Amino acid sequence: MDCVKDRSMSHLLSLRVPAIVVLAVSIFSAQSPGRAQGGRLHHWVGTWATVPVARCPGRPAGQGPQGKAFGPCDSQGQSGQAAPAAASQNRPAPPAQAPLPILNNQTMRQIARTSIGGDRVRVVLTNVYGTAPLKIGAAHVGLREKDAAIKAGSGRALTFSGNPAITIPPGSVMVSDPVALAVPPLAELAIDVYLPGDTAETSSPITVHAGTGSLQTNYISPSGNHAGAPTMPVKETTLAWFFLARVEVSAPPEVGAIVALGDSITDGSQSTANTNNRWPDHLARRLAAQNIKMGVLNAGFSGNRILEDGTGVSALARFDRDVLAQTGVTHVIVLEGINDIGMARDNTLPSAADIIAGHRQLIERAHAQGLRIYGATLTPFEGAFYWSPEREAKRKAVNEWIRTGKAYDGVIDFEAAVRDPNNPTKVLPRFDPGDHLHPNDAGYEALANAINVDLFRAARDRTSTRQ
Repeated sequence: MDCVKDRSMSHLLSLRVPAIVVLAVSIFSAQSPGRAQGGRLHHWVGTWATVPVARCPGRPAGQGPQGKAFGPCDSQGQSGQAAPAAASQNRPAPPAQAPLPILNNQTMRQIARTSIGGDRVRVVLTNVYGTAPLKIGAAHVGLREKDAAIKAGSGRALTFSGNPAITIPPGSVMVSDPVALAVPPLAELAIDVYLPGDTAETSSPITVHAGTGSLQTNYISPSGNHAGAPTMPVKETTLAWFFLARVEVSAPPEVGAIVALGDSITDGSQSTANTNNRWPDHLARRLAAQNIKMGVLNAGFSGNRILEDGTGVSALARFDRDVLAQTGVTHVIVLEGINDIGMARDNTLPSAADIIAGHRQLIERAHAQGLRIYGATLTPFEGAFYWSPEREAKRKAVNEWIRTGKAYDGVIDFEAAVRDPNNPTKVLPRFDPGDHLHPNDAGYEALANAINVDLFRAARDRTSTRQ
């Protein structure tokens, strides 16, 4: 049953809250039109994306450098940030994270699952959190066959402004030159990146997506350049994506992209690894099944908050880079605020009003760019390590505003999709993997099923004409 109500509203122009300086230099919006095909002008649209965060080689994957959202890596390998303790034996603490691998003259084959397809593709690499230049010796893209193998005939070497090897300056991204490759929707791409240097030789953080929601096996070779190998030799694996920002395909002008802005629930924590059971994945499946050609870009990461930095920068600080700069974006779904509530512990701030004010800022900034933006209600979390009756009251107040405040263009009622009707402060047992905070695979599917996909039909005809 759809739990979305769409409503029209006046889009007020507003000044955007400025992003922090370290991120401002990273914004690269590739909205330019592509080539004409069959008399129609195609443009670039994101088919896959992930949120980059700052991490240090050899550190726990869920912690930033020196325990902060960004900054230099120290030489002692100390994270400076302990995992939150459980409030009681009935409220489990978040799981410990494995350390990130150190890369030294090795090739990574990383897997990205598309949402929409196209006949041309390009890849965006990122060094946004690096404090030193990042050398890329070679890069390659192909369709994955199985494990670390690619399908015969699908491999394409990537160049950047015509160069097969590049150096990405600190704080920057690089967009590959387009390659002709028939990319189906819901396909697995294998993206190779050869790193001739040593990621641990400086104090520079590395730009990765790592944590409890990555949940995709990626492959690391022995020493050497193995980019484009039909079956890449594998020394070790990791669940993190290294130096990848997004993948784009050439699409007709009416095709847009939906950005899912959120925390670990959007990132897919507690879903089954290598099965693509995050709620944005399920949404992409639903859209494809109904021939609604819209990219779905996952802009969630574990621990994210609207107002404050944590394991990464806040939603307000990253909104330009992770939402507005996404190629072809037309719609945004926001599921944010549960960590603002829970991580505050027993502090009175942020209040529900503070969190609502943060939501209003996201809405104004989306509307200033002609985007439609939908608010998702916060799901129940009684039993989680940071639940309390006072925090539950904040969640209810935020949800009441999302439902009745008429600030969002529509409401997606995720709470109604997964709550236990007999215990409405809890998730239904069949959707609870045991931490009482994140859904399991079935719960994520229930969230996606709560979205009215009709909101995205002929999307570009009903929203902005941004290219």
